[in-house]
Amino acid sequence: MAIESSVSAPLAWPRRHVGKLLLAAGVVLFLFYFAPQSPVFTALLQWSPALAVGFGQNILISLVAIGLGSVLGLLVGALAVSPLRLLRLPAQIWVQIFRNAPWLVLIYFTTYVFPFEIKLGSSYVSFPDWVKVTIGLALPASANVAEIFRGAIGSIPSTQWEAARSLAFTRGQIFRSIILPQCFKRMLPPWMNLYAVITMGTALASLVGVHDVIDTAQIASNTVNLTGFTVVIYLSLLVLFFAYCYPISRLTQRLERRYAFY
Repeated sequence: MAIESSVSAPLAWPRRHVGKLLLAAGVVLFLFYFAPQSPVFTALLQWSPALAVGFGQNILISLVAIGLGSVLGLLVGALAVSPLRLLRLPAQIWVQIFRNAPWLVLIYFTTYVFPFEIKLGSSYVSFPDWVKVTIGLALPASANVAEIFRGAIGSIPSTQWEAARSLAFTRGQIFRSIILPQCFKRMLPPWMNLYAVITMGTALASLVGVHDVIDTAQIASNTVNLTGFTVVIYLSLLVLFFAYCYPISRLTQRLERRYAFY
């Protein structure tokens, strides 16, 4: 019986997804046989390389922002679980401020609070807008990572702390050897969800002059000046962000099931 079920499982997949397969086949046929005759599709093909470059800028901002936010968030999260109130209070204030601040306000704040150039010795180094946007997104990311870290530590059963103390482990040894390895597994799914949200948040970068995929789409729409093209190009942006973030969401669900019993 086990052999029969394992053989029939791959055959059942197309039956469950036959509608999706037919829809995908219809889209492919339309693109290859009918769309090339449309000026809208021709213009979209011409602007596709520029859109890809702009989307690469969004991905760069998201990767650097989640990197900075994770490092800072782990530090703030470690302070938030400190037994010393003097260390715990500033971390709690940091989390409350940047978790509840609108992202667009933070992006505008970092854009105008930092200079356009930084003086290093006798020379000036430009401080690009995309770096300022990255810092603006890293601030709420750090607050969310700190909360994810604190929640992961809080989810560890207290019996593990008590058992480790009974074996004469110090607090630092308990953290390094017992708590942190479990925390990182528990943190991974919500951290990946946070990264997907930050990636979508990079769409705000164009509002402060960053030449990203949204700015490229606006330039393309004004240049081509066709109503149908404007609809199609923003639909293409929707597909781009969905195609990038949806696999992250699926992988997150998979990791949640995998680490469900940790």
